[in-house]
Amino acid sequence: MQTLIRNIFLLITFFSLGANVLAQNEGPEKVSKENLNTYQSESYKRFRKGKIRYEKYNEFNTQFKFEKLEGFGFEKGEERYYPSSVIKVDGTYYMWYSKPMSNTEVVGPNKATDSSRAFHWDLCDVWYATSKDGYKWEEQGIAIQRGKVGRYDHRSAFNPDVLLANGKYYLAYQAAESLKHARWAKIFPTAGDFSPNVIGLAVADSPTGPWKSLDKPILKPGVQDAWDGEVIHEPTFFVKGGQYFLYYKSHGRLPWIPNISPGEFNKEHADMPLITGVAIANHPEGPYVKSKYNPVLMGGHGGMVWSYRNGVCATLPEGPERNSILFSEDGINFYPVIQGLNIPMGGGAYKSGNFIDVDVKPGQGLSWGVGHAFYPNYHFVRFECNLSLEHGDKIQKEYQKIQEYKNKDTYEYSPSLDSSNK
Repeated sequence: MQTLIRNIFLLITFFSLGANVLAQNEGPEKVSKENLNTYQSESYKRFRKGKIRYEKYNEFNTQFKFEKLEGFGFEKGEERYYPSSVIKVDGTYYMWYSKPMSNTEVVGPNKATDSSRAFHWDLCDVWYATSKDGYKWEEQGIAIQRGKVGRYDHRSAFNPDVLLANGKYYLAYQAAESLKHARWAKIFPTAGDFSPNVIGLAVADSPTGPWKSLDKPILKPGVQDAWDGEVIHEPTFFVKGGQYFLYYKSHGRLPWIPNISPGEFNKEHADMPLITGVAIANHPEGPYVKSKYNPVLMGGHGGMVWSYRNGVCATLPEGPERNSILFSEDGINFYPVIQGLNIPMGGGAYKSGNFIDVDVKPGQGLSWGVGHAFYPNYHFVRFECNLSLEHGDKIQKEYQKIQEYKNKDTYEYSPSLDSSNK
């Protein structure tokens, strides 16, 4: 009798445990067509809602390839960096870049003189070079020379970008007025920056000049505790809807730097060492109004922008979205479209179409450009990639086939869906 009772108890326990297991299997981990929209992992939701695609169907999937340019050697005492966008005029390619005074030592802001530099970007002029094929370049000389004593660009003119609009050429560039604005960050002897510095603009009727710099800068740092209250760097252009977008990198006065300028620390953006904003104008010469949505990109320092379809792409070498390409239809609200790339540093994209408004004609994308590398010293490299509109259209057609298949009621084999061997 006791044996019978024990066996009945064991059976009851077994079925109870089995029922619990079955109940658990009916939980969130079991996903059917009916509850697919109810139970979604965060990864799945990011994929579906974040405009993300697998590489096979991603028009931004590319590999950047690099090679050294001809025409720029490693001359002792010479440095060149931060090339502008590249444009083509009458069969010739043009680019502009920073070049400091030859044979000048970088000694830091506390020791700098009229013939020695506070920073690498001190005592610069904007130079330019030309090429017939984009590989072999010839340095032509100074495009924008530092201004007279008292001007906003007397100490240094550097990090330019070019814009072609209304039959004229425009060069935006960083500018520093004097050594009194060279602030030491106390991290190491040559650390720091010019603060405040500004963005200047020069105008010419030809890419060869002569260039006339405006008497006043077109953009300045923000108020003391603003996100861009400390510095303002690296201008670059984009055109949409009849307006001129000027992107720039900056940061506020940060409490963890013992700091390059006096004033109140920035609190809201204290965890963002470098970020990017945009200022917009109805005319290339301004006035430029900073977007109320700034900052628009969570990163900066050596980024690059180019037009694509009806919007603009950007790369970020640093920040939480570093080594990525981001896209924005309106020039303000960016989202990442691919990550994990070996992107150019300080890149200047070849602007096919020379800044045609993307609302008038779709942006043609990117196939090559010029960036800089640091070792053994600053020098230029050419980069190539496969981000053209033509290539993107091909990928979009393949992706559309998949979308059409997903919307069908029938299930059938279709070799046309396999693009792996095409």
